[in-house]
Amino acid sequence: MRAMVYTKPNVVEMLDVGFPAADEGEVLIDVANVGICGSELHGITNTDFRVPPLIMGHEFAGATPDGRRVVVNPLLSCGHCDHCLAGRDHLCRTRRIIGIHRPGAFAEAVTVPLSAVHEIPATMSFETAAMVEPLANAVHAFALARAEEGARIAVIGAGPIGLVCTLVALEHSDDVTVVDLSEERLAAALALGAQAVSPRLTGEFDLVIDAVGAAATHRDSIERLRRGGTAVWVGLLSDEAGFDAQEIVREEKQVIGSYCYTAADFLVALDLARKVPADWVKSYPLEQGVEVFNGLMAGRTDIVKAQLVP
Repeated sequence: MRAMVYTKPNVVEMLDVGFPAADEGEVLIDVANVGICGSELHGITNTDFRVPPLIMGHEFAGATPDGRRVVVNPLLSCGHCDHCLAGRDHLCRTRRIIGIHRPGAFAEAVTVPLSAVHEIPATMSFETAAMVEPLANAVHAFALARAEEGARIAVIGAGPIGLVCTLVALEHSDDVTVVDLSEERLAAALALGAQAVSPRLTGEFDLVIDAVGAAATHRDSIERLRRGGTAVWVGLLSDEAGFDAQEIVREEKQVIGSYCYTAADFLVALDLARKVPADWVKSYPLEQGVEVFNGLMAGRTDIVKAQLVP
């Protein structure tokens, strides 16, 4: 079958690979749509986390051999460690992620555990279903933030994760500001319902979601918080903290790291996905995957979400 493979740092290639076979407890998924994630774009610069050769792709939906239309939760947990038993399955001590620790969905087909499969409503498109995974990240971030109704919320970054965070923010408040350097992405945030957009964060907020993860956005997320406010870091662009630790102490500000989502968050996102705007997604044939992937790596911002269709 055809697959887009991460072969070495900064390189993805279209290759012919062996067709996967499902082991006991697994099912073969005929991939319909798979999204390109920002974590993949900057995650292939080194081999510390994703080890080539690897078929990436963790945001996907498709069909089973018996014709069921499904979306897949790519985060696999053991179910019996202390974190799993406490409902924190995303922090499982032996967690694995499809597309990182085992082959993913940048391919015609992929095998996954049966436990990871969720049927989608007959009215839901595969395009929308493939948005459930990024949306689950936003659901989890706000579950950690515990935002009060009417809170002043800022979202830094209007890429796919920032926009789904904006969508969830609007479930909690009608005072949402979105910051990004791209006019196209700020227009998408306005169309979604954000009350204000800007290339730079100003003002004071009860909650700031950093969907970028650069040292500068870490710093802004802290500086623009009210005293006692909360910043939730979702983005993974840099490992630099970039903020004044004394400010956190003196003004009792909180910084919460948010990674992935629980199984319960994923189901909430599956229900909420019906609110994702249809015009966010632009689909391309899998054979154009390398071209699209490289364009996004180079900084292309006119696409809200790129998905590949095998």
